Amino acid sequence: MGTNLNTMSKDKIYCGSGKKKNDKWIKITINPDKIKDYIQEYKGNKFVKLDINVFDNENQFGKDVAVSIDTWTPEKNDTKNGATDESDDLPF
Repeated sequence: MGTNLNTMSKDKIYCGSGKKKNDKWIKITINPDKIKDYIQEYKGNKFVKLDINVFDNENQFGKDVAVSIDTWTPEKNDTKNGATDESDDLPF
């Protein structure tokens, strides 16, 4: 049984959709109004974490990709994932 775009989780915050063009190319569109409240800052850089899900079947609009906001945020001083204050990498 494959995954279906029409059975998306109600708990996720969907902010875009797209189309799988080939095995190495996914084309998506993001609604900036839906992501503006989830912009995070780390070491002076702004970013939004997104999840991109590719489905086996297209929805009624021909889309087989869903984009949702990853709302997980690291705790301060989280060294579990190798992030330290000296690191220039994002903490996840």
